[in-house]
Amino acid sequence: MGSHDGEADELPPPPPVPPNIVPIKVDDAGGESPPNKPAKPQRVLRSRPGIGRKGQPIQLYSNHFKVSVRDTDDFFFHYDVKMKYEDDQPVDGKGIGRKVIDKLQQTYHSDLSNKDFAYDGEKSLFTVGALPQVNNEFTVVLEDFSTGKTAANGSAEGNDSPGGGDRKRVRRPYQTKTLKVELSFAAKVPISAIGQVIRGEESENSLEALRVLDIILRQHSAKQGCLLVRQSFFQNNPSNFVDLGGGVMGCRGFHSSFRGTQSGLSLNMDVSTTMIVKPGPVIDFLLSNQKVDHPDRIDWQKAKRALKNLRIKTTPANSEFKISGLSDRNCNEQMFPLKQRNGSNGDCDTVEITVYDYFVKKKGIELRYSGDLPCINVGKPKRPTYFPVELCVLVPLQRYTKALSTLQRSSLVEKSRQKPQERMTVLNDALQHSNYDSDPMLRACGISIASKFTQVEGRVLQAPKLKAANGEDIIPRNGRWNFTNKKLIQTCTVDKWAVVNFSARCDIRNLIRDLMRNASAKGIQMDDPFNVFEENPSMRRAPVSRRVDDMFEQIKSKLPGAPKFLLCLLPERKNCEVYGPWKRKCLAEFGIVTQCLAPTRVNDPYLLNLLMKINAKLGGMNSLLQIEASPTIPLVSKVPTIILGMDVSHGHPGQSDRPSIAAVVSSRQWPLISKYRASVHTQSPRLEMMSSLFKPRGSEDDGLIREALIDFYTSSGKRKPDQVIIFRDGVSESQFTQVINIELDQIIEACKFLDEKWSPKFTVVVAQKNHHTKFFQTGSPDNVPPGTVVDNKVCHPRNFDFYMCAHAGMIGTSRPTHYHVLHDEIGFSADDMQELVHSLSYVYQRSTTAISVVAPICYAHLAAAQIGTFLKFDEMSDASSSQGGHTSVGSAPVPELPRLHEKVRSSMFFC
Repeated sequence: MGSHDGEADELPPPPPVPPNIVPIKVDDAGGESPPNKPAKPQRVLRSRPGIGRKGQPIQLYSNHFKVSVRDTDDFFFHYDVKMKYEDDQPVDGKGIGRKVIDKLQQTYHSDLSNKDFAYDGEKSLFTVGALPQVNNEFTVVLEDFSTGKTAANGSAEGNDSPGGGDRKRVRRPYQTKTLKVELSFAAKVPISAIGQVIRGEESENSLEALRVLDIILRQHSAKQGCLLVRQSFFQNNPSNFVDLGGGVMGCRGFHSSFRGTQSGLSLNMDVSTTMIVKPGPVIDFLLSNQKVDHPDRIDWQKAKRALKNLRIKTTPANSEFKISGLSDRNCNEQMFPLKQRNGSNGDCDTVEITVYDYFVKKKGIELRYSGDLPCINVGKPKRPTYFPVELCVLVPLQRYTKALSTLQRSSLVEKSRQKPQERMTVLNDALQHSNYDSDPMLRACGISIASKFTQVEGRVLQAPKLKAANGEDIIPRNGRWNFTNKKLIQTCTVDKWAVVNFSARCDIRNLIRDLMRNASAKGIQMDDPFNVFEENPSMRRAPVSRRVDDMFEQIKSKLPGAPKFLLCLLPERKNCEVYGPWKRKCLAEFGIVTQCLAPTRVNDPYLLNLLMKINAKLGGMNSLLQIEASPTIPLVSKVPTIILGMDVSHGHPGQSDRPSIAAVVSSRQWPLISKYRASVHTQSPRLEMMSSLFKPRGSEDDGLIREALIDFYTSSGKRKPDQVIIFRDGVSESQFTQVINIELDQIIEACKFLDEKWSPKFTVVVAQKNHHTKFFQTGSPDNVPPGTVVDNKVCHPRNFDFYMCAHAGMIGTSRPTHYHVLHDEIGFSADDMQELVHSLSYVYQRSTTAISVVAPICYAHLAAAQIGTFLKFDEMSDASSSQGGHTSVGSAPVPELPRLHEKVRSSMFFC
């Protein structure tokens, strides 16, 4: 959107504004664009066209608790908080802010008209009604400043720790720090703006009023000593901890936030889980983290990375510090200058002493094993402060933010599952224990929270019928179906194929025989494999790229021509290092369809799943919706319609410099909605908005959308799509307007680039899984049935959204997907949109179950993840040059992915 020079009288009269559109405000800043260009109208979110009627009614509870708000003319007064030391240096330590504000409130309560505060822990503070003065300056004195906690023996940082120049501080009984705090008026927000939230009229005031309420919840938990992670709160209660191995624990807590809904303001409470570092002796953490049984085996470079910035308490003084690093030498070799008084004249001499001797001889502390290990450094770069490892204990409730291993992840999921009834009981107890009604700030706002779950009416949609071969019907029951005595609807021929084995142990002859027998039963013609290629045992420990190259040399030398399909046996089920390089070689270099498997527990159901994937990859179809075969899908079957699934996947936490991967999956062969292909690009790390939908380069467009549109045209009988339905994953509510004003603009430009006169209609739907709304049956301990949809009581007061639970929740509590229809030119009714979403949960070719989110989005995840393994391989092969090369967002050129070979470009390679 171009900038403008802001001279309004030079602009022509604005064009008529279409309904449902509001014009953008023009910035007053000078700009490069021509002054006569009118402001581009900004699309606004689609309002609800009514509620759905289809389906069997079902009574449900939701984990929303009704909030009553008293009518009031009061205002929230917003103050900017500035904290400085006596020498005017700004205070930047995390976590200090709350201690300072608490002390300020205690010290100056009467000067502040006994006002209660809502403080966000950083730079914003809110009160109900104004403080006595506009600018308020205070002096606050904190004891034991390093921690904000008075040490057990009244000593301060450094008095029991060797470090340069600590002697002066030792003479004080404790260390105090004087700070200057300035609270300056920033804005006022009417508390009545909460009413706008309830009416769905989102304004700056209403969003800010809601933010203040959420800050009050955070503060309420902070005062109880909880770890705060956005709107989730975790108490230091060992009964909430589960050990995940590797020195990491899962910690169960609660999410709570205020939301505007159709039935008014509600408090959404849910169970939440985060990862924490296992509290206790530092040495125990390191042994567990590195999976070794003795301190001698610890890799101290790894230990340094794992310990950085963690907080410890030291014995015997019980003082708290943050770890800044490790000593260069072991404890019995690491010297430091110690000042000591020289006789009676009071002068100080400086002597060099080891850390070990200082603690053992000067302090009389027995050290059993620390002498030969590095020390923990809690000082500054130029002024280190050392402690022997065995005197250091990790304090509780410290977040673990690095990536979990596959085992840790599955352990976390397994141990944090709760059946619906258990979750309801836990949430009921949590609401009572939180005691929000006693919070002085909530009381001052006139807010009270009901203690009962909100009752909502859901509807259970009828499962769509499916078609198998020979016109046979498949009728799903409870979100599941099977192919017993039925054949797949469109089958491929598996010929010119071979098996490669990367040192997996299995009876390959039996595996091939069973696979061919199952293929025949499902209507797939599968020839005998041309050959079985075994990895040379001498290659097993070679670099992974050489192992893959060597296998391809074998294939080239023994096969008469390029194979159409390769079955690849891997030794490990998850994270096998061969997977990425193998996929890259097959898909990017040679254009060969490949299916990997780790043959541990192979039986007929497993082989059927494998064959469904192979059939889809080679161009077959396993089943079709009856309404797709007929074709009678409302609004989709009558007009050429392309369905897009869009997702951006990011590296794990701790992989800050790994590019994000944007995937666009698109339907093909209209009127089908079960067949897709994918295009994938890299973009700047952690960038959520898609940057490569439209990428003009001269007369070419190198964007993701062009490929999808051309493929649709060629596969759908030379028809351009007149309708484009976009399913977008992974965007938060704050980014909705960007999706419909920036990403949608890019898609429209890609269409215009192909044909200036072409104007398809667009519908944009966001799918969110990362939310905290759950549903429970009123008369049953089971999960809600598959096909449950809710679009009343707990949805947005004005916008077009609904919750859908398309899948059967077999374990834990089902998490519905929250669908938001942001933009709709096609004109879906609530029923038509909900039926389409439900149907798209039944076209996933990899399984015989309804899935929890529409298939195009699942496929976009799969495509991004699979092609992401190409990058992992790059990182491994280039590890030497990338050590320490962490970059900030967008600061380094993003490596481009290799293009898929044209033979597989339009296949469902990601299945």
